[in-house]
Amino acid sequence: MVTQEQRKRQLAREKFLRQQQRRTAARRKARMRNSVIASVLGVVLVGSLALYTSGVLKDDDKTNASSESTPSAEPSKAPDPCEKPAAGKAKTATWKKEPPLTIDKSATYTMELATTCGDIDIALKTSAAPRTVNSFDFLAGKGYFDHTKCHRLTTEGIYVLQCGDPTGSGSGGPGYTIPDENLKDKSLKSNIYPAGTVAMANTGQPNSGGSQFFLVYQDSQLPPSYTPFGTVSESGMKVLKKIAAAGAQAADPTTGNTAPNATVVINKATVTKS
Repeated sequence: MVTQEQRKRQLAREKFLRQQQRRTAARRKARMRNSVIASVLGVVLVGSLALYTSGVLKDDDKTNASSESTPSAEPSKAPDPCEKPAAGKAKTATWKKEPPLTIDKSATYTMELATTCGDIDIALKTSAAPRTVNSFDFLAGKGYFDHTKCHRLTTEGIYVLQCGDPTGSGSGGPGYTIPDENLKDKSLKSNIYPAGTVAMANTGQPNSGGSQFFLVYQDSQLPPSYTPFGTVSESGMKVLKKIAAAGAQAADPTTGNTAPNATVVINKATVTKS
């Protein structure tokens, strides 16, 4: 027969085991969350070299960014400055291989992002980043960016809007990767990506770019690891500043993304040769 003292000891052991199980589960959950955030950001900080603490940017496919997550932004009460998205759904098609190079490397190409917040025109650096521009020409032609949300806005350390993921999670991509290009661009001085730069997000590993990209709305210190392939026009910068002024939401506990408060959706992306 179990004595009262033995019963107390048994209950104490059971309580201790439950506490240990809860602590183990909590640690596992934290590790999984941090893992997701790192992968989603892919590019997080300057110090860590993951785009998104200073840095930013995780790229799609495997994401966005062997990195650290940026500090959570405080929710802003600013009104949404953007319009409702056009009717339609984002496509999630993928391809096994990078598309063959079909652009004219000596020609001038521009990309227009017709967004809910206004048009963002981008002069593409065709000769300096031909495979990147070729990929965007291919994806835009397939309607890959249409109806996609810009899923990340960073407002501390680095100042970028990240787009290009049809899933809106920060972990999506076209199924193929493209090599880094133009990492010694003359515009990148002292590890500063100047306002107006459009560059590729990646997983933090070389040659891991997919479809995700970021637009710099204020000079941002980042390691020269993200292919700069375009420059935003003056009118496009006004749109970016409007989006940034509305602020960002607190970090999503699942993805680590700090989504913009503004409803930033690319209704249509078009690459044009001139």
